[in-house]
Amino acid sequence: MQYTIKLFAEITIKSRPVRQRMVRMLRDNLRTLIKPLDPDIVMDRNWDYIGISSQADDATQAQIVDVLKRTPGISHFQCVHEFPLYQPDTSDVDWEGIFAHTRAVYGELLAGKTFRVSCRRLGNHNFQSADIERYIGGGLNQHCPSAGVKLKHPDINVPVEIRHDRFYVIEQDYPGLGGFPMATQDAVLSLISGGFDSTVSTFLTMKRGLLTHFCFFNLGGDAHEIAVKEIAVYLWMKYGASHRVKFISVPFADVVREIQEKVHHSQMGVILKRMMLRAASEMAQKLEIPALVTGEAVAQVSSQTLQNLSVITQATDMLVLRPLITMDKPDIIDYARKIGTEVFAKNIPEYCGVISQKPTTRAKLERIQREETRFDFAVLQQAIADSVSTNIDQITRTQQQADNIHVFYEAPVGSVILDIRHPDEEQRKPLALPGAVVQTLPFYQLHKRHTELDRQTHYLLYCERGVMSRLQAEFLRGQDFPHISVFQKK
Repeated sequence: MQYTIKLFAEITIKSRPVRQRMVRMLRDNLRTLIKPLDPDIVMDRNWDYIGISSQADDATQAQIVDVLKRTPGISHFQCVHEFPLYQPDTSDVDWEGIFAHTRAVYGELLAGKTFRVSCRRLGNHNFQSADIERYIGGGLNQHCPSAGVKLKHPDINVPVEIRHDRFYVIEQDYPGLGGFPMATQDAVLSLISGGFDSTVSTFLTMKRGLLTHFCFFNLGGDAHEIAVKEIAVYLWMKYGASHRVKFISVPFADVVREIQEKVHHSQMGVILKRMMLRAASEMAQKLEIPALVTGEAVAQVSSQTLQNLSVITQATDMLVLRPLITMDKPDIIDYARKIGTEVFAKNIPEYCGVISQKPTTRAKLERIQREETRFDFAVLQQAIADSVSTNIDQITRTQQQADNIHVFYEAPVGSVILDIRHPDEEQRKPLALPGAVVQTLPFYQLHKRHTELDRQTHYLLYCERGVMSRLQAEFLRGQDFPHISVFQKK
């Protein structure tokens, strides 16, 4: 199968050097993502599209399509069949051949349907696009059981393309993600809590080509951190796996305690956000990252009035990006559903950090600064010093070594495999293991439904890459499940 990848529209209006750089980065990103699926992939770069050719099996082709759907920088892409336009060793168009190739792809689909043929042509030829459309359309109408040609609003459009001396039948056209290729823009550090807002704002920066690292402030212990790591890993694997990024965890429970003990209750929310920005700014400076990202939206909660946001922002000299600043909450939730993070956000515990009585909505910088004089900033500096920065693709490897979680690469006869993949993935690639019992329980439901599992059963947790399974194995171990391992295909 061949794929024609069309560039996001904003790329095409860039200057020639910028456009060339972005196309080169997109091609490199795709090679990084697809090579593990098909080592023999062939890729070429053109001025207005990228071509990919794969001879892999149907299952691998489906995985390639999935990668192309979620890679930033692609407007849309087409699955195409390529053939020579001319007869061998001549300049004569192979009219019978181009009809036969089109019929082979679309013939059965036209049964009982109206259709039209649309031809897009690039290059100099001694015929017009309309000549191709009439010839192929007439042949299909004569030799296929269609309901006839209909030029306006047909049931099926039969698209073909001619590029110089090659003829292409377009089997299917898929929408892409849009945006700019990952890492064509600067790096940012996204403050991610696991809720709807921070996951969507993180995705939007990734889509825009910003190399997005993750910063998490732990207010709820190990369970909170595991849940947020799952979301970060999901976002990275799905939309940004072409590049390695950091996951930074900052223990913030003592900072919250210090605020609760020293700060007036009405000012707690604003001061907590200022402390987070201070800590995140130090982390970003160490990594030479020039900007922070938050999921704040105007007036969504008391700390997010314009007055409060202004005071919060003054805690740092670093640029703070707020992609959701004017979005409505229902729209944010719809976006989370679209990108696949809704199921995480709905199941993650909510950690507010501080609960204020009559929280201020019009913070005054002078009042905030007075309150902060009572705060022991050594506590904040200790939290920063105790932070842990990990390459996101190594998160589970470190945890596996620490917790000695056993990994099985072959399922023992009679073993119970707990398939924790997302239902869409589980349905697309069902897990069949002779001699083993396979149960399904999506990873994002484990925190609420783990009590349904038998504590004496030896469960082997399974996911595609072994990331979620190791995280959930750690969680279940903490819930007094003594017999937990991981299953991973070789």
